[in-house]
Amino acid sequence: MSQRIKVGVVGAGIIAQVMHLHFLRELSDRYEISAICDIAPENGQNNADAYGVAKVFTDWHEMLKEPIDAVFILTSGTHAPIAIAAAKAGKHVLVEKPMCFSVAEGREMDAAAKAAGTTLMVAYPKRYDPAFDRFRGEVATVKDPRLFRVTTFEAPFSPYVSHYKLAPVTTPPAGEAAKWRTQTDASIKAAIGTDDPFLSKIYHLVLLDTLVHEINTTRAILGEPEVLEYVDFKETGLNAYFKFGGIPVAINWIELPGITRYGMEFAHYGPEKRVTLTFPSPFLRNVPTMLEIEGGEVGTPRTWSTEELTSYDSAFKNELIEFYKCVTEKKSPITSATDAMHDLAICQNIIKSYQTKQPVNNPSSIS
Repeated sequence: MSQRIKVGVVGAGIIAQVMHLHFLRELSDRYEISAICDIAPENGQNNADAYGVAKVFTDWHEMLKEPIDAVFILTSGTHAPIAIAAAKAGKHVLVEKPMCFSVAEGREMDAAAKAAGTTLMVAYPKRYDPAFDRFRGEVATVKDPRLFRVTTFEAPFSPYVSHYKLAPVTTPPAGEAAKWRTQTDASIKAAIGTDDPFLSKIYHLVLLDTLVHEINTTRAILGEPEVLEYVDFKETGLNAYFKFGGIPVAINWIELPGITRYGMEFAHYGPEKRVTLTFPSPFLRNVPTMLEIEGGEVGTPRTWSTEELTSYDSAFKNELIEFYKCVTEKKSPITSATDAMHDLAICQNIIKSYQTKQPVNNPSSIS
């Protein structure tokens, strides 16, 4: 492999255009976009034209025959079949979250990459945000912590991307869409043991598409949860309560479609210090994540707060830089397949706890 990694991109939708293709081109000293694949022919061709990519495919099996070094899997649905085949073809893989739909699928992906000696990294950009490291450092200094709270205010994403010059995302052919739906339904049923429409929707569109980020970030700060104590959800909101090392943890997701004001907050509270990390919309490039630290003098009315802008670096760009290092320096990703499987286990156990109305001990266990 030359110093530049030749990449084949599978999936030319919104996140591919807004982030991955954009930053791959920005990092052209490290990457070459060699091929694009999308089951909707117009999606692949329009983006190939925009980014000067010579090879366009509608079948990822055919793309894997190309002399590329790595595959970026940016499609919706489970990524297991493509990732496993890519590893067997000797390709390194960066896979968008969720890595797949279950711990069982994750094990297959991990085993294939290890057998092939290839890198398998999961795209959790928040872990590569400079403000995340600052927040984790501040959390460690909070004495006698009383609560760790995660709150996500879900909002429509279209207003966050309308200012970009993007190719239209077209509907895939009917036959391909039906095949994708069948595969997705089968993977979800295998993961949660039911094809109940409500539970399937919560698992797929709330837990895997959104909250898997919050779960992964919380684990990276506090370690593994001791117990999932309680969950409750409806289509417009989900609440899950855990204990991490004796610290109460509340994870709350709320859909607020009437206001374009997305927010994701991580907050850690102690009697003498409060620390809050607020992420912007994941569809905005180079918008900084804000860190707020509050404190005061015990027994007096004097309190203070600071708001810190750590960096304008893009977490998505940092993620691609890290993937490059993992491939070229044979490093293990911090957002590895094993790491992501713990998140999938928690998602599966949230559904289990809702069904049984019982707590789940060691909900992130994959043993």
